[in-house]
Amino acid sequence: MTDMFRDTGTEDRVVLVESEERDDELQTELRPVTAMNPPAYVPVQVRTYDGPSGQPGGSVLVQHTTVNVITEPPKDHFIWSLLCFAYLNPCCLGLAALIYSIKARDQKVAGDLEGARHYGATARQLNITSTVLVALGLLIFIIMIIVVFARISR
Repeated sequence: MTDMFRDTGTEDRVVLVESEERDDELQTELRPVTAMNPPAYVPVQVRTYDGPSGQPGGSVLVQHTTVNVITEPPKDHFIWSLLCFAYLNPCCLGLAALIYSIKARDQKVAGDLEGARHYGATARQLNITSTVLVALGLLIFIIMIIVVFARISR
């Protein structure tokens, strides 16, 4: 491929023109463009400064930002409380946990999420205490059974 540039000296613009002389070779050359007139004068639109946005008499631009925070609903630990109430309820802690769980569920339905969190946390603490006491009681019971059978077998 060969490029040929031609400048006549009288014109200040040249245009790239492609011409095809042979099938296998594409040739390009620059030819001067005649009869090109510059575009007519277009006045620039001038915008006056309105001052900072939000100022009296100026343009007001308000930008809103929306943040969607998805919070997990508070837990009421109802099933855990029900199990603590039903199985080996030491010191009525299972009953107290069940009452607080029901209060937490009621507060959640009413829309008071902070109250529901408070009651749910109390129910959780009572359930933990009840579960630990039941586990310790069960462990002591198993140890006592082993000791009794060990004494009998001697």
